[in-house]
Amino acid sequence: MTDYIPTRQDAFALLQEYNTEDSLIRHGLAVEGVMRHFAEIHQEDPEKWGVIGLVHDLDYQQYPDQHCTKTAEILASHGWPKDYIRAVVSHGWGICSDVEPKEKMEKVLYAIDELTGLVATTALVRPSRSVMDVEPKSVKKKWKDKSFAAKVNRQVIQNGAEMLSMELSELFTETIAGMRKVAQQIGLDGSN
Repeated sequence: MTDYIPTRQDAFALLQEYNTEDSLIRHGLAVEGVMRHFAEIHQEDPEKWGVIGLVHDLDYQQYPDQHCTKTAEILASHGWPKDYIRAVVSHGWGICSDVEPKEKMEKVLYAIDELTGLVATTALVRPSRSVMDVEPKSVKKKWKDKSFAAKVNRQVIQNGAEMLSMELSELFTETIAGMRKVAQQIGLDGSN
């Protein structure tokens, strides 16, 4: 079982098993899309990065007080590789996990998790309700308004950008680009 490599189908089935809330499934799909986008930029495995993005909040609906801890248990019980589990748990570093992001994939997940929420909320207040016309400057403007999407942890995003040696505007640009690739799946293509 140590040679098991989870597929996207495996990851999506688990996500749906532990989450019924549409918003959490869409968030998983958004993070998956952005992780795949960044994997392509860094010439890494988009399948692996995407699968990790898809399940990163696996336990959030049922076990919010044990976030990351329960996901690690669930993934381990399904025979997931240790590096996948470590990557997923590292996105909660400093909040609900003491596993610091070290690998590029872990740093990207840490940086973009909260940011996808800010980008999605920015898209939803636009007349189009679409990520297709969201620009980095729009996200930056909303970033500065601390009352907008107040639950988004801007410090985590800032820390993640620094870990990746990226300017915030570049991180915004690439996160938007990744979300545009899955706009229909996440309900941000303006058709809803």
